[in-house]
Amino acid sequence: MKFAKLLAGVSLCLAAQFSQAGVTIEHWQAPSGARVFFVENHTLPIVDVQLDFAAGTAYDPAGKSGLASLTRDLLDLGAGALDETQTASRLADLGASLGGGADMDRANVSLRTLSATDKLTPALAILRDVVSAPRFDAAVFEREQARTIAALKEALTRPETIAARAFWSAMYAQHPYGVQSSPESLTAITRTDLVAFHARHYGAARTTLTLVGDLTRARAEAIAAELTAALPSGSDVAPPPELAPAVGSERRIAHPAAQAHLLIGMPAVRRGDPDYFPLLVGNYTLGGGGFVSRLMKEVRDRRGYAYSVYSYFMPLQQPGPFNIGLQTKKAQAGAALKLTREVLAGFLAEGPSAEELQAAKLNLVGSFPLRLDSNRKILENVASIGFYKLPLDYLDRYAEKVEAVSADDVRAAFARHVQAGKLTTVVVGGE
Repeated sequence: MKFAKLLAGVSLCLAAQFSQAGVTIEHWQAPSGARVFFVENHTLPIVDVQLDFAAGTAYDPAGKSGLASLTRDLLDLGAGALDETQTASRLADLGASLGGGADMDRANVSLRTLSATDKLTPALAILRDVVSAPRFDAAVFEREQARTIAALKEALTRPETIAARAFWSAMYAQHPYGVQSSPESLTAITRTDLVAFHARHYGAARTTLTLVGDLTRARAEAIAAELTAALPSGSDVAPPPELAPAVGSERRIAHPAAQAHLLIGMPAVRRGDPDYFPLLVGNYTLGGGGFVSRLMKEVRDRRGYAYSVYSYFMPLQQPGPFNIGLQTKKAQAGAALKLTREVLAGFLAEGPSAEELQAAKLNLVGSFPLRLDSNRKILENVASIGFYKLPLDYLDRYAEKVEAVSADDVRAAFARHVQAGKLTTVVVGGE
């Protein structure tokens, strides 16, 4: 027993040593007003770039939910002098690739390219046109609008989609986070709406640019200035509004699927909240630690109610959700829901044991270097730091913050952010 404890302590210290290395993030403001974050890494001849805009689904105008996502989807389907086919062909010739998407808070466009000048320069030129001069060709818009409507109609037949949409709508009510697109709202969108949304929300002053890879600081500064110089002036758009106090509810939706889908949760934590680390550590024990979590042990291993059960926190600009989810046989839905609530209530009352706390810290700290083992992962982490205005030493202090969490910290943080009487419950397909 003593040897096991010693080994665990040594492992935790070694993991902390590696994870504390972090990355060196340089930060400045481009002449356009865009905020720039840069990590120099010459290990591979690759450059990763990401532009983040305050242009997520929370900014959809009334009656036109889906506009933010549709705008983002069309950005790289033709820009500047190149139509969508020419854009794809040119990127393939360069060995470069575009990516990105939209969530509640932000829309982003990313580029991966080789750092050799004959590859980097033309790839960056394409990226610049994509974010600053999208064509929104009428035929492409009509095709993508129809495709999006068809995909949504198909998704609305699936129980997991029905459950997720009902869950968010119930948690956030009329808040923009809870408003869902529909075939009707998508049909109401016009090409002119996309042009106006881009002009308003893709302005340089509200843009965050992240660069990671085989660049010098001087080259990164020049790229940042060039990439953001042509962005629209944009508008001063207010962030998503504050949330109303959470109100508990339960909704049951009939569905012929063989299994019931259960979701439980509530708006809980925003990005940068100091309680995030106690919630992260505690959630590992509750439902985030896979087979070692309490929910998995009780709901799956001991009762056999579900193949998998999980919990997580999703911090956003406004408090994002705490979520427990599982699927079970329809006849077992009531019993599974009751047991899940009992496990959660027990954790809220007791918090983690000393052994559970140690195991959570060891895993979270030990696995943290895997979050920074590639340029792309570094890009994703640094882009989030930049967009949400987190401290530049956030990654360096991750292990320290995790290790500092006590069982009392976990209980207090959960008490502040997760209250049983304010939970939303959605059951789709249960008997």
